[in-house]
Order: sequence, then C-alpha cells, then structure tokens
Amino acid sequence: MLPVRLKRCAILSALVIATVSTSFAAAPKPKLPPNPDKLSPPPGLPVPDDVKATLNAGVATLGRQIAGLQATLKDKPELLELLPDVEIFHNAVKYALEDDIFFSPTHFKSAEQFLKMGMDRALELQAGKPSWTTATGLVVRGYVSKLDGSVQPYGLVVPASFKPGNKPMRLDFWLHGRGDTLNEIAFLEGRLKSGGEFTPEDAFVLHPYGRFMNAFKFAGEVDVFEGLAHAMKHYPIDAKRVSMRGFSMGGAGTWHLGVHHADQWAAINPGAGFVDVLNYQKLADKLDTIPWYEQKLWNLYNPLSAPINLESSTLVAYSGEIDAQKAAADMMEAALAKEGIKMTHLIGPKTGHKYEPETKKKVAALVDAASAKGVTVPKKVTFVTHTLKWDTMHWVTLNALEKHWEEARIEADASGSGVSVKTKNIAAFTIKPPQAKGSVTIDGQNVGALGAGSFAKVNGKWKAGSSSQGLVKAHDLQGPIDDAFMESFIMVRPTGKPLNPQVGQWASNEMKEALFQWRRQFRGPAQVKSDSAITDEDIKNNNLILWGDPSSNKVLAKLADKLPIKWTAAGVKVGDKTYDATKNAPVMIYPNPLNPTKYVVINSGFTFHQFGAGSNSQQTPKLPDWAVLDMSVSPAKRLGSTGVVDAAFFGEKWELTSARK
Repeated sequence: MLPVRLKRCAILSALVIATVSTSFAAAPKPKLPPNPDKLSPPPGLPVPDDVKATLNAGVATLGRQIAGLQATLKDKPELLELLPDVEIFHNAVKYALEDDIFFSPTHFKSAEQFLKMGMDRALELQAGKPSWTTATGLVVRGYVSKLDGSVQPYGLVVPASFKPGNKPMRLDFWLHGRGDTLNEIAFLEGRLKSGGEFTPEDAFVLHPYGRFMNAFKFAGEVDVFEGLAHAMKHYPIDAKRVSMRGFSMGGAGTWHLGVHHADQWAAINPGAGFVDVLNYQKLADKLDTIPWYEQKLWNLYNPLSAPINLESSTLVAYSGEIDAQKAAADMMEAALAKEGIKMTHLIGPKTGHKYEPETKKKVAALVDAASAKGVTVPKKVTFVTHTLKWDTMHWVTLNALEKHWEEARIEADASGSGVSVKTKNIAAFTIKPPQAKGSVTIDGQNVGALGAGSFAKVNGKWKAGSSSQGLVKAHDLQGPIDDAFMESFIMVRPTGKPLNPQVGQWASNEMKEALFQWRRQFRGPAQVKSDSAITDEDIKNNNLILWGDPSSNKVLAKLADKLPIKWTAAGVKVGDKTYDATKNAPVMIYPNPLNPTKYVVINSGFTFHQFGAGSNSQQTPKLPDWAVLDMSVSPAKRLGSTGVVDAAFFGEKWELTSARK
C-alpha cells in the first residue's frame, strides 16, 4: 500500500497526464536579465553555429515525432504514459539551447546522442515494444509533474535480479550534491554512466534530479515524491523498505526529508550537509538585518528545529573527521542528546568532504540492516513541527495549531492500557494508534474512549471531535507565499486596464521575472493563461497566481472584496493602515474565495530567487503570508526589508492580526 504522501503524488500525477491541455500559453523563450553573473544556472559556453544548426534540427525532428505519438497513442494509455521517457531527451537538448546552458564541449556530443536515444525510444513506443521498461542496470525515466505539467527526469539503478512480477524490492534514494552546471544534459550523462555512491544488491536506487539546485526543497522536494510514485507504479518496490540517502547538498536534503517525513523511511543516511540557516551562514551577529518573519520561516526547512522526529526511523549519519560540514551533524547529535537519544554518527578518520572507504562499509552495513527490517510503526510517537505543512508522523496527524511558526509538539503513547497524549501549541489532532484500547488522556485530562480519534481544544479544554469548521489554516493551506508553488499552479495574465500606469508596468515586470526564474531555477515552463480563459476546472484543480490588480485582472476582480487586504486606485488598505497605490502594491497568499481548498497568490512568484546562485541554505522564503511592496525596488534588489513596506502572517483563521513579531 502506498503511504499517504505517495498516494497524493500518484493521484495528482495521473490527473496532470489526463488534463494537460494546449489551452495553456507556451511560456516565452527566457531572456537573460542584466545581471547574468547572478543567474542560476549561469550562462554557458558559446555554441558553434554548425553544432547549433544540427541540434536545432534534431530537436525539431524529435519534437515532431513526439507530437505524432501524442496523436497515435491517445487510445493506448499504457503506451502514452511512457512518452515522458522520450521527452526527457528532447527537453534536455531543447532547454540547453534555449537557456544557453551548455557547460562543456562534451555536452554537444551528448546532446546528439540523447536526440538519437530519444528517437530510438520513440520508434520502440510507436511499435508498442518499449524495451527500457524491463531493462536492468542504469536507466533514465521521466514523468509529468503536477506542478507545471513539465516532464522531469530521474535516474534509476535497476538491479540485475529485477524481473516483471517480482515480489516488492528495496529502494534507496540518492540525493546528489551541488553542481551549478548540472543541467539536464549533465544529469542524464551522470545517470547513464554511474550508479552512484551506493548500489546495494537486489535494490533499486533512485536518483532524483530535484529540479536542479535547491537542496531538494520546494519543487525539488515534490520531485522526490513524484519520482518515487512514478517508480512504484512501474517497478515492484516495497514501500516499507525505502531509505533516504545523500551527501553534501544531498546530505542537507536527506536531513530535511528525514526530519520532516521520518515515518516514510526505513533508514535515513545523511552525509555532510547543512541543518540550519543561522549557524551555517554564521548570522548570529547579523540578525538585526534580517526581517523577523524570515527568521521564523527558517523553521519551515531547518532540521535542527525538530531533531526528535528522527526517532521515528533509523538514523545513520556520516561525516569526514576534517570536513567543515561535520559541524552540522555535531549540532544534530547534541540536539538529540538533549532529548535523551544517542545518534549513530560514523566518522571517517582523517577524511574531508567525502566517504572514507572502511567507514563507508560500516555505513552500508547499518543501512542494509535497517532496510531489511523496514519501516515499523511504534507505540510511542513524538513529533515536532512549526507548520501544518509537516502535519503527520506515523499514526499522529495535527489538524490545527494555536500559532504557526512557533514550536508545536505532541507526544502520544499507546503502549499502556489506553492512550496518553501531551501537547504544546496544538489546537486539534487525530490519532489512529496500533491496537489501542481504553480511554484517552490529553495533557492530564481524561477525554473518554478513543472513538474516531479526533480531538480539539475548546476554551482551554480538550473534547472529542474535529476542530471548528470555517476558514482555518490546515495542511497544504497554511502559507507562506512559496507554498502555492508546491501544488499545481497557473500564472494568470491580466488583460484589462490597470488601476494606474505604475502598477500596470510593475505587475508586468514582476510576472516576467517570475516566469523567467521558475524556468531557470526550477527547470520547467510555468503554465500561463489569460484571465478571460480561466475555467471552473482551472479553479477547481489549481492554485491561481493572479497578476495585476482588481481592475486589470478579471479573476482578481471577482474575489477582491473577499480578500482581507483591500486594493483600490486610492490606496492599499491593510487593517487601519492605507498605503499609496501609485507607489506600493500588495502581494499575498490566501485561500481562493472561489474554491477555498486551493490558494490564490497576488503578484508573486517564489520569493527567494535572488539566492539561487548562492548557498542552498539561503533558499528559504523571504516573505510571509502577505506584504506591501515598494514598486520602485526591483525584484533583484528586494533583499531583507529593502523594498518591503510592511509584511506579516495571517492568523490561524486567515485573519489580519496586529502581530509583527
């Protein structure tokens, strides 16, 4: 049975395959901004004219073949769903040409080879005989992402013992390290040449692309789960014997995915990798320059904020003795020690930023043993989070917090005759303990029999039943702005006359920048529609990123009076404050009044694009749920509080609050 997170990915991926439509406008070819030194990925090598002509011709030919297959296979869904395995080769070359990201002369030759490989697969698909689906060894696959309808690649080491119909087998993730020139061509090159650091016998190894260089956060995190859901659909993989592993930036990703999804993994094996922003960036003496809300938002991804979650799996950490990044693992070890937990931390003697051979063998043996045991469901669960984005650990699910971005903690023990629960900063939760009997005690209060397992705090007292209805922050509906880009979204272009010329030009520039940065840093063209083309199905299935103002954007006009921040030609009104609408514009995330199960975002892409070329530890949300921006400050210069006139989080009922700390 698929874990809940993988069920969500599998269902949504299927919906994407079924609903991707040509009604979406093709995103324009990205143009380099005036500061190319800060691009991520950076500009590549000049492409010789003859090479460019050959590759463009090959891209066009393979593109026509793909279009033909889309038509001829429409009545053969089992073959049509394999088309992304062809498209990964086409896109790798197409994107490298369009984005100017060939980084080595060897990429030119690889590009030619990949176009041939794509054509070979296309012809096999046309004949109904796709050989790669049963191949062993190094295989590259592709899937359609729920986020933007783009095709994303991943690498797979398929064990020699694999045969269709096998009993479910072990799978290990391997998260790659940072490489600013890891375009799609370089990724495919690597995945077809090497199995990676660990290739256990009788096990699959899945190498996510991770949407380029983001330490497997945001779209990179979605890529991990979508890749796994795709692999589990096509190969016999045991969901209880999946382990998370990686090194360097991949180690940072392993720490994050390990802490926030610990119940998914048989083993968690980080090597090096940062675990928090404050210490890794040495910001202790610079906190007065960093907005308060940005500091709170570090806890969205900081593993150091919730190390106790690792108790829900088997942790095997590795560090080189003289590796500077050992400090991160040392901090995690100390944090776990405060919880009374001894961390398994293997250290390669006299070794820097790599695996020491003998210690590597010991790491492998421990992970092998944990994988053989598989995921087990404990009778005691301790879970810490700062947001309902991470809401579940084993049989405990948090339904409401008292206050987001403060530590929330639950300790649930079903090892006795009943269930004992202790909470901090939690307003509602559900428990489904294994073999639990008897009554439930919460924070010393007996609330009766387990029943349906849902409990809510009402006037300071715990009661059986779900929490209050209405508009509340909930899982995947809790903000901040960047959260909207972790589900399917559409950029909605305005077609009407703006409130004033200043905001019209500003919104146009912001949208162009958002489209460019999504393509550049998250390696997929965002879906774009005009406001007049948005359908009921679009509203039902997507987060809507609305550009413009209530005068220029028809969709925004329909819901503007239902938003907590009011925007007219006279001003931007936030509570009892009004800002000049010729100089300032609001950005926000909010449950869509036309469909409160999805978001609307007003005038914002992901908020940290300026840091793409820097450390991945700085790729954290830079704005909370809403902000009022100074339109004279460009996105590239919007750093810290510069260009931000006011900003804060909405309350737990999505209401404006006076809190600014």
